Amino acid sequence: MSVLIVIPARYASSRYPGKPLATLTGATGETKTLIQRSWEAACQVAGVDRVVVATDDDQIKTAAERFGAEVVMTSKTCGNGTERCAEALQNLGGGYDIIVNLQGDAPLTPHWFVEDLVNGLRADPEAEVATPVLRCEGRALNGFLQDRAAGRVGGTTAVFGTGGRALYFSKEVIPYTGKTYDDDAPTPVFHHVGVYAYRPGALAAYADWETGPLEALEGLEQLRFLERGRSVLCVEVEARGRQFWELNNPEDVPRIQAMMSEMGMA
Repeated sequence: MSVLIVIPARYASSRYPGKPLATLTGATGETKTLIQRSWEAACQVAGVDRVVVATDDDQIKTAAERFGAEVVMTSKTCGNGTERCAEALQNLGGGYDIIVNLQGDAPLTPHWFVEDLVNGLRADPEAEVATPVLRCEGRALNGFLQDRAAGRVGGTTAVFGTGGRALYFSKEVIPYTGKTYDDDAPTPVFHHVGVYAYRPGALAAYADWETGPLEALEGLEQLRFLERGRSVLCVEVEARGRQFWELNNPEDVPRIQAMMSEMGMA
């Protein structure tokens, strides 16, 4: 089954304008843009036929081509990364069995997260979309709770039922747990990793649906599938000692850089 990775990137982010061009300094002191680090993460994934950056911005296009990425231009009317992936696939002429949306704000995404995700979708013919989830340790859960207490939107959490079928995703911390956990202790909360694998039919249908009320309230694009009764598979992935965090706010830059330094990531 042929696999395309699309990295959607827009300049006009409401929370962090110009985010794809924000710079991150690694453990060796080398500084690269967020979009370059995301592209490099995508290129490490095994079994992929093609990797493209999808953007509507000339600055991002120029920066991406400078470090060797293939760029597909998309319209400014795309409301989210999934819509941008759908338009990019159409502009490329289709022809792929699985399309992966590796969002350009997750440079710490290990290659095995994406590989496990693709394998999960391949093994479950009833699933139309798949997305990874990572069991939080106490340190990550406490980070989520601190963000919410400070009024910041941090990571997204996921709850799912039998067979990994998604029940809900939220920027609040769900499910509720009143317990306190040590930094290294496992918790019942799952961090939703912002990567998606779609079958082409589901991706094409998504672009024709209107935004639903839950998607509008939470600002989470994957809820459009759930609101339409579509099957979303949550694939549990393992950290294998790697820390993971998305860049959602300017305050996340030092947090991610500290993680990169601790993990020895250049």
